[in-house]
Amino acid sequence: MTGDAWDLLVVGGGTAGIVGATTAAGLGARVLLVEETRTGGDCLWTGCVPSKALLAAAGAAASARAAAGFGVDVGEVRVDFDRVRSHVRAAITAIEPEDSPETLRRAGIVVESGTVVLTGPDTARVGDRDLRFRAALLATGSSPASPPVAGLADARPLTTETVWDLAELPGRLVVLGGGTIGCELGQAFARLGSAVTIVDGADRLLPDEDGEASAIVTAALRRDGADVRTGSPATRVRAGAVELGSGDALPYDVLLVALGRRPRTAGLGCAAAGVELAGDGSVVVDDRLRTSNPRIVAAGDVTDRSRFTHTAGVHASLAVSNVLLGRGRTIDPVVPRVTYTSPEVAAVGAPPADADAHGWTTRRIPHSTVHRAVTERTTEGYTTLVLDRRRRIVGATVVGPRAGETLGELALAVRAGLTAGDLTGTTHPYPTFNDGAWNAAIAATRGRLAAPPARALIGAAMGLRRWWLDRHPPGRE
Repeated sequence: MTGDAWDLLVVGGGTAGIVGATTAAGLGARVLLVEETRTGGDCLWTGCVPSKALLAAAGAAASARAAAGFGVDVGEVRVDFDRVRSHVRAAITAIEPEDSPETLRRAGIVVESGTVVLTGPDTARVGDRDLRFRAALLATGSSPASPPVAGLADARPLTTETVWDLAELPGRLVVLGGGTIGCELGQAFARLGSAVTIVDGADRLLPDEDGEASAIVTAALRRDGADVRTGSPATRVRAGAVELGSGDALPYDVLLVALGRRPRTAGLGCAAAGVELAGDGSVVVDDRLRTSNPRIVAAGDVTDRSRFTHTAGVHASLAVSNVLLGRGRTIDPVVPRVTYTSPEVAAVGAPPADADAHGWTTRRIPHSTVHRAVTERTTEGYTTLVLDRRRRIVGATVVGPRAGETLGELALAVRAGLTAGDLTGTTHPYPTFNDGAWNAAIAATRGRLAAPPARALIGAAMGLRRWWLDRHPPGRE
């Protein structure tokens, strides 16, 4: 063994690893972070940042085509894919310094490039040397999954990691996967000018979201020129075509697989460290993010918990605080999520479909009544609040422009147990897209006041007030 034991060994330099290491260093711990390739993780290099930059470029093209509806004529819209790629790279370059080894070292973290293999409950091999640790954070993330479709491997399809290497805009793009990633990238390339077909074996796109939200996104994709094929999975890939269970064959120039991700635990040595893995290879953790080895915690995509960038950072900070300080904080069950299509789909807490089973109520506001949406000709969408028996907001779904921004307030409401009345009583600026959430809360509050018990009490109070005013005219007090 070389040197003293590290207070914390961090395996992986993505969002979870960076936040966990920074938290530990801030607590005064002696921290070693080891990353195999480059710090920043999938979010910076192949996920959140490049995909949102691509969506922004695609949105600009779509806005230009729709400008005539506002009385603005821009002529033919031409897309220069080289400049689109430059925009995507510029976004990565602007954010990359925040996650760089130099920034981490300034925070007091020792950063090394290499591989880590756990060799025991508190030992690991890093490169060609062995070391000991008092605690470790596993944050190795995930990689794109590939379905067992005949001929797919031979076709060498693109994944969400390699699609950014495209030098030219695809003529015909087939996307396997109708989840969040498939819908986002499919819409982006359709708006940029590719002939896009999205294929999924499920009955509808975004199967984990509200059915109405799925229908709205499907309609939006089709308006943007995408062909959506659901209910019939890909069964075989041959030269230049994807065969579906329905018997159809879809020709393509570029094939993109967007069918989920698998945790990166192969070769990590989890068995030697006494770290239990689930059937899919993910690290099993409890609600304090502890593994089956009390010295080792895990966070991010490598775990069997929620796999979002925002939860990766929050979970890593909590896990590190727990293992270094002996704390027992548990993860927050309130996890907001956003699909950044146009319109966006944002949701948190209980879905509207679950309301009846619990005896809860819902309040839905169509965005055709949201004045900001009317002024921007983006009225397709809605906001739905789910309220429990005590009128607390326990869930929300927002479909529309900037739905992700609206969701922050609603996530706080769910987490804090706020009621519709709390939201109603908070003055909101007008007009904004947030009016959908506010108006839904107002509708819920007015509905409660209109119920017979409340109506009777209000009527009695009004009658008493009239009686008093009639007997005390002005000037007689």
